[in-house]
Amino acid sequence: MSVGPEQIDVRHLGRERVICCLRQDDVIVDPGPEVSLGAVVEALSDSAPRAILLTHIHLDHAGGVGALVRRWPGVEVWVHERGAPHLVDPSRLIASATRLYGEEMANLWGEIVPVPQANLRVLRGGEAIGAWRVAYTPGHAQHHVAYLHEPTGTAFCGDVAGVRIADGPVLAPTPPPDIDLEAWERSIGLIERWAPARLALTHFGVHEGVGEHLATLRERLAVAGERSRSLDARAYEAELLAWLGERVDRELLAAYVQAMPPDALYAGLALYRRRRAQADGASGGR
Repeated sequence: MSVGPEQIDVRHLGRERVICCLRQDDVIVDPGPEVSLGAVVEALSDSAPRAILLTHIHLDHAGGVGALVRRWPGVEVWVHERGAPHLVDPSRLIASATRLYGEEMANLWGEIVPVPQANLRVLRGGEAIGAWRVAYTPGHAQHHVAYLHEPTGTAFCGDVAGVRIADGPVLAPTPPPDIDLEAWERSIGLIERWAPARLALTHFGVHEGVGEHLATLRERLAVAGERSRSLDARAYEAELLAWLGERVDRELLAAYVQAMPPDALYAGLALYRRRRAQADGASGGR
């Protein structure tokens, strides 16, 4: 009989509770970056999973998947159709990330290895594959999916159900380039309709109290949208850090900051607002 997922702390850059690779029976979800794969391989006793399920292809979730396929050539990789081309040819992904991280790329993420097309199971959302249901859940990323493991009632949500580390607060990770608050709201509603028993988050771990968690995420998204309109980037970051620092200890604060760097959160919301303004202008404000 299936039980809930095993949590594999990849200890990204040596810090606990930042990135969680989740193992459910014979699959893993979001293995994390190549630089941290040693923890994943060790937890699996160097035994290949049947499949690697990706919620999206951001490097903190999926940067190491190509290296795992190189190690285990028969493993299947599940990914949304919008993310699949960037696994086969990661050159654009690498170029974009390098503009953001510069000389820190290798230190943060390690080697980014292409995934052969033959290893991919390309998803659109709406699939039912064995024990798994797949949903297209944009809002954090255009290529984001979530997975429901029906035997355990566990929803594997990547970032669309937010960040919550230990007993800290629920927060919304809003980095560029794909933030869409309306789409995110719809995706939260979809997960609610699944009525899962628990949420499995890459940042970090397994949480119950699903209704309260998702309601809080809605509130935090609304606050993030409103405050990003009222403040500039520096003030937004300072306010968020002060708010979070009042609620968690120093060690947990460091984990939150590494999991969702505050300087990127405003940038994603600002880009979302510019796109909305352009769309409203193009439609005459209708």
